[in-house]
Amino acid sequence: MKGALEECERISTVSPTYAKEILDPYFGHGLDEILRQKEWKLCGILNGIDTVGYNPSRDHALAANFSVRKPEGKALCKAALQQQMRLPEEPDTPILAMVSRLVSHKGFDLVEYAMENMLRMGMQVVILGNGEYRYEEFFREMQRRHPQQVAFTCGFMPTLSRQIYAGADFFLMPSQSEPCGLAQMIALRYGTIPIVRSTGGLADSIIDWDTPGGGCGFTFQSYNADDFLAAIDRALALYYDAPAQWQELVRHDMSQDFGWDKGAEHYMALYHKALGDKA
Repeated sequence: MKGALEECERISTVSPTYAKEILDPYFGHGLDEILRQKEWKLCGILNGIDTVGYNPSRDHALAANFSVRKPEGKALCKAALQQQMRLPEEPDTPILAMVSRLVSHKGFDLVEYAMENMLRMGMQVVILGNGEYRYEEFFREMQRRHPQQVAFTCGFMPTLSRQIYAGADFFLMPSQSEPCGLAQMIALRYGTIPIVRSTGGLADSIIDWDTPGGGCGFTFQSYNADDFLAAIDRALALYYDAPAQWQELVRHDMSQDFGWDKGAEHYMALYHKALGDKA
């Protein structure tokens, strides 16, 4: 890898913020020194998603299709998800979801620390994923102790993941590090509001709702369980106390464009620069 960084014409990462973060030893994993030396050829281009494949108005995996103009189907997807996960079918109870590899850098130690407090807020939590045994066992235990609030499925199931994106109200990504992340973009596409830590591509794609001019989710800065819970609390306050604003946020998020058009333009420009360097 070091040899590649030395000899290449350009270095690209999958988000602008991550391109800055890897200059720091915490994120650079031993390559930060060479990256700082080669910073002049380092850039970050935000990943995109397949907006045709991830389209709630045409997704055959869903119990009902929906769109910005016809949002009614999302409530049916929520009811179907609660039924499938054997949770009480309560339309007003918020569902917080995670679809992820169960590994430490995804922020699961924060979830582990905060879980009981989260459940006391009155939510349902749906988790799909597999990975470190510690976290698999933790979520199994939470489901055993709180069967009316927690549903955990261990594995990688693409169809179920789409049903979770469509049926949930919030999507959690409290990552320690996240070079880009695609799940938050897919969640937006399906009208599910992200709650994320501002790192890497999460910082580039999710602007906090309280930001002047508006945003698309709820963010927190420090890797701290209390800050994580505070972001959830702010999100629930909007959900419960301002339903009209909540619905407007859902429509706004579904209208966001995280397709590949802009990214492709940036990559083409990068390739032309690399060719220029060779000329």
